[in-house]
Amino acid sequence: MEITLLDTNILIEILKGNRETISKINTLNSIYAVSVISYMELIYGAFDNREVKKIEKFLSNFKIVEINNKVSQKALLLIKKYAKSHSLDIPDALIAATAIVNNFKLFTYNLKDFKYIEDLHIV
Repeated sequence: MEITLLDTNILIEILKGNRETISKINTLNSIYAVSVISYMELIYGAFDNREVKKIEKFLSNFKIVEINNKVSQKALLLIKKYAKSHSLDIPDALIAATAIVNNFKLFTYNLKDFKYIEDLHIV
């Protein structure tokens, strides 16, 4: 079965109970994973420790994909190629690299941030 990496904006919508996002996930028929970068972004954006605990409980349902040498090297190539021309930022480069290196699809609502990246399969 294929694996789909959930972008941070998708995770936020699930946490907010967005029915459209949850419905879409239920139709994808995939295994879902989360980049450690998205994990960090969610924790960073949490209001308080109670919300951190809620996020950690939620994320325990997913495989968390760590950054390794291959992901780091791919992210560096993406930054070199797209940072100036498309304003690709470091977290998005790492998330995209994680998907590409692991041959995952990426489910995101931020198409403008990723659509130009070669070899990235967006849901």
